[in-house]
Amino acid sequence: MKIGYACLTVGVYNTNFKTCTLKSATPEHLSILIKHNLDTLDRILDYNIKMGITHFRISSDIIPFGSSPINTLSWDTLFKEEFHSIAKKLKKQSIRVSMHPGQYTVLNSPNKDIVKRAVEDLAYHTRFLTALETAKSSKIILHIGGVYGDKEAAIARFEKNYALLSQDIKDRLIIENDDKSYHIGDVLAIGMNNRIPVVYDNLHNQVLPFDVSKDDRHFITLANQTWSVEDGIQKIHYSQGANLKRAGSHSKTIDLAVFDIFLKSIPNVDIMLEVKDKNLSAIKAANLTSENKKTSNLEQEWAKYKYTILEHNPTLYKEIQVLLEDKKAYPVIEFYSLIDRAMATEPNEGTRLNAISHVWGYFKEIATEKERKKYESYLESFKKGTYSINAVKGLLLKMAIKYNNDYLLTSYYLHF
Repeated sequence: MKIGYACLTVGVYNTNFKTCTLKSATPEHLSILIKHNLDTLDRILDYNIKMGITHFRISSDIIPFGSSPINTLSWDTLFKEEFHSIAKKLKKQSIRVSMHPGQYTVLNSPNKDIVKRAVEDLAYHTRFLTALETAKSSKIILHIGGVYGDKEAAIARFEKNYALLSQDIKDRLIIENDDKSYHIGDVLAIGMNNRIPVVYDNLHNQVLPFDVSKDDRHFITLANQTWSVEDGIQKIHYSQGANLKRAGSHSKTIDLAVFDIFLKSIPNVDIMLEVKDKNLSAIKAANLTSENKKTSNLEQEWAKYKYTILEHNPTLYKEIQVLLEDKKAYPVIEFYSLIDRAMATEPNEGTRLNAISHVWGYFKEIATEKERKKYESYLESFKKGTYSINAVKGLLLKMAIKYNNDYLLTSYYLHF
């Protein structure tokens, strides 16, 4: 079972992708951005490998204007060495990658221009995954599209347009149930009729159910029938709903106790988490399912969280320290439950100042007089309300980079 996350990496230094406006999308600028984004992808994969994450959805925006005629670069040739280097890493570490075109890639639109652009976008995604030398098990996920007042006609249009796709696109395309128009029953029928693998999304099924008498395992088992050996291990999407938000909104983080119950109820599949804190929840899941259940794994996580938790809730900070004192235990669910509770607490000025002073302690003896005065000035501005705490954190981040403090650079505190 591979458990992964989608597109962006949260709280990790130097993992941001870049894009540009149409006006500045010159070949020279696009080339610089593509190089940066491929290097960033490489760093993210290194991070994922270190954290035991072997499933990752690559952002569609990694090649700016990838499916647009404005981008005339032969980027897969121009950056062949970078693609090959990443490809070797994917194969060596058995990392499965996928992509998911956005809401404007609609194959069943009655508008021929929209369909044309959708096909071009699918071709771009296929080209990218091919440049990475990935097998057919690296998939492109697509929703069926709109209903346009006639669901049967919309489905027929999807099937007609799908049949016209090139074989290399068909080899990678898989379809997913959504929370507005096409429930899992619709998508299973389309998948079986057209030999397209189906991705089951549990939250979408909660919002737009097909048969409330059937559980997740039932639909995952049915979807499995649409997957062939060449398609790789069946994959599903998992998310939890956000409280007090629109139905279908993803939660900020994964409740690990709830996820544990879900895991025990389903067959062995690859799981893509769809959650706002991205990699942080994926690491939770990796620690939950790891065969190496050692307290030291949680201590390594604690080292990244500790100053953030201290900022949010000093009481729970102490509780976590006590929890990790028993080196023979592996209280993974309790550990993350305390972290979630702490993160849900709003920091106040006192807790912010307490945490920032602990971090400043790393520089107290080595900072120059100029840096010391600047820090004190920023701190006073924060107390007066003219600077945010993020301005102070930004200053300390620059110092962590300057003084090569790996502990702080890998801490989540300076990146939130």
